[in-house]
Amino acid sequence: MYDAIVIGARCAGGATAMLLARRGHRVLLLDRGDFPSDVPQGHFIHRHGPKRLADWGLLERIVGTNCPPLTTHLTDFGDFPLIGRDIRMGDVAWGYAPRRRQLDQVLVEAAVEAGVEFRSNFLVENCRWDGDRVKGIRGRDRRQHISCTEEALITVGADGRNSSLARAVGAASYEETPTLTCWYFSYWSGVSTEGFEWYLRKNRVIFAFRTNDDLTAIFIGWPINEFASVRADIEGQFMRVVDMIPEFGERVRSGRREERFYGAADLPNYLRRPFGPGWALVGDAGCHKDPMMAHGICDAFRDADFLATAIHEGLAGQCPLDDALMRYERRRNEDTMAEYRENIAAARFAPISPELLQIRLALRGNQEDTNRFIMMLEGWISHEEFFNPENLQRIMAKAGCQVRPA
Repeated sequence: MYDAIVIGARCAGGATAMLLARRGHRVLLLDRGDFPSDVPQGHFIHRHGPKRLADWGLLERIVGTNCPPLTTHLTDFGDFPLIGRDIRMGDVAWGYAPRRRQLDQVLVEAAVEAGVEFRSNFLVENCRWDGDRVKGIRGRDRRQHISCTEEALITVGADGRNSSLARAVGAASYEETPTLTCWYFSYWSGVSTEGFEWYLRKNRVIFAFRTNDDLTAIFIGWPINEFASVRADIEGQFMRVVDMIPEFGERVRSGRREERFYGAADLPNYLRRPFGPGWALVGDAGCHKDPMMAHGICDAFRDADFLATAIHEGLAGQCPLDDALMRYERRRNEDTMAEYRENIAAARFAPISPELLQIRLALRGNQEDTNRFIMMLEGWISHEEFFNPENLQRIMAKAGCQVRPA
């Protein structure tokens, strides 16, 4: 009998298993895939994600995979490039972009070091039940073709947006919005870059960032209703968007694409009820957002932290487990709902507000306040601190008379 079985050993599952084991719980971690292995998904970590990795003692390991810290932040909405430089807190940079092969392996190794039992190439076929309560899983080792059953006090689904556990328990969804965008991405060598670059042109968006082994990842998003035409000519459509920013296009064309194009168009937005009798959901299994603002891994780490705390409180007898899991859902929703709705608006390619364009213009040439503005956007300082009237008046006065406060 395990304290917890975690299905899925990627960002959310590996972190949840590790945190539970570090609290002294007996954990079985399962994944249907090989490890280490890559997955064709986004892999940018920002906001609170880098600090959590540092707090868990894993950030140096991530950097040690030849993943550079990203301290420069460029955004261009068609007005001009606003660039923050040397954005960090102590030794923690604002962003990191490890390939999933490296990131997931670091998490799994840390989980095993903490005492987790890990089985890769293991297919979970169904749940085991005690009345209406999940009491474990039934599955098989896909290499040895050996079936088995395992029991636990709680079974955690960290198996993505198509979670088999969520489907088995009938987890209800809410705040649903259908897929809004489609994406293609690949990796280039020989592309000079500021480190992280984000461009918006009408209903096209480009993310570019430095990742492992001196490669630059480039992601492009389109409205979902254009998916068929994009898929019919991926490279042509991709490079047409790249060329919408001539200077960026020149840099990309001076490099070389090193991998095939990867794509995604099944990107619904939802929150699911993340717990019930004997089960819980974490990561994309419990909440999925469009990639527009790159919240996925950050949310997975946050929710793993919240869930591991709740499960520990319940299993340690500090409070009833169901009460702890109810608080987990409430904490998740309080932390994510505003960002969730903001992300949906961005994925609809809503126009940039005049107020935001105005503050960007006021910040042009003001490096110190540009950095603070970006730190506010990244959640490192509060909105209230940056947008208080005295601070805005100071920034506007420094910019001169051509910009008036909104």
